[in-house]
Amino acid sequence: MANLSLEALLEELRHQQDWLMVQDLDGVCMPLVLDPLTRVMPAAYIRSAARLQGRFCVLTNGEHAGRRGVNPLVERALAGTANPAIEGLYLPGLAAGGVQWQDRFGQITYPGISTAELATLDALPAKILKGLREQLTPLLPELSEAEREALYERTILANPLSPTINLNALFSRLTGDVERQQQLQQRSLAVMQTLLAQAEANGQEACFFLHLAPNLGNSGGVEVLKPAAPGNVGTTDVQFMLRGAVKEAGLLALINQHIARRTGTAPLGEAFNARSAPADHAQLLELCQRSIPVEQMPVLVGVGDTITSEPDGEGGWRRGGSDRGFLTLLQELGHPFGRSNRVVLVDSSAGEVDRPSLQDPELKGLSDPEDPLKPDVLVPGGPDAYVAWFEQLATELGA
Repeated sequence: MANLSLEALLEELRHQQDWLMVQDLDGVCMPLVLDPLTRVMPAAYIRSAARLQGRFCVLTNGEHAGRRGVNPLVERALAGTANPAIEGLYLPGLAAGGVQWQDRFGQITYPGISTAELATLDALPAKILKGLREQLTPLLPELSEAEREALYERTILANPLSPTINLNALFSRLTGDVERQQQLQQRSLAVMQTLLAQAEANGQEACFFLHLAPNLGNSGGVEVLKPAAPGNVGTTDVQFMLRGAVKEAGLLALINQHIARRTGTAPLGEAFNARSAPADHAQLLELCQRSIPVEQMPVLVGVGDTITSEPDGEGGWRRGGSDRGFLTLLQELGHPFGRSNRVVLVDSSAGEVDRPSLQDPELKGLSDPEDPLKPDVLVPGGPDAYVAWFEQLATELGA
């Protein structure tokens, strides 16, 4: 499927004047872990990202700030050696699916978000805990109350803009028990569906949606849960997110900002943000073609790890994964603008979370023979191999 090595990609970029790398985080520059609080980000990677100023940004469904955000990882990695807020060493880009913008000095803004929406999100973690106690406790009779409460605390990620149920800790207590893992998934989803319905009943019917990671694509505007199976736990995260907080829209916002920095003019408008973007993939593509001058479009490099593809039982495929949308759009943008955009897929299967591996030549569970998304570069060596290459990239082409 892929026809380029990392070395060949570096050679291509050596000959490009205007390029922008848009990169996911978890599973790409650091391994997937059961508990986000145990993540470690290499200091050399952080400094390399800073050297690529103006050519690199992140696009993640996680968040910059907060206890489980990325900024504390940066601060811990650089502790005693640098002040990221002064030296501009925070990772610039969009988090929370595209609605939390941060510059390299750690200044955060929330384009397009109302105070009422923030209030709803702020109240969610306590409601999620109540729902988990009601729904999951009957599934865990072998655990004491104290053990369950400790697991629930690890399961609820109180992200300010995307409160999340993360099932990794619970799955680790039920290793091999696929039936109960599936029940945990279904009941956790039911908890979040109830909270979504409550928000809609309170007049916020167009404000939020549920993001499932990984997923099996979208059906009728709703993401499809990927059930646990032997060797692949499927959906681990149910995120309560702001509508419009999707990576495809975030990609356009990042392109718009990149062009504005280089030319002084934002082709999609100074106020454009992920929440004001069209919701439809084809409309996003058309908006770019209509609004962005061909000569201003940079060469794009997209880096991610989470794509899925499973047979749908009817001769077709259910495709999903939180990186699939933005990587596919990035790939498709290359054609009308005459750019050799590149998609890099990093193997995240060696982490603590069961994922399909790039070692399989058929990429089962990730792609399929009819998949429109065609990764250009596969990184079977995982985050370690990617970070080593990223450091080389920054050394050669960074400031």
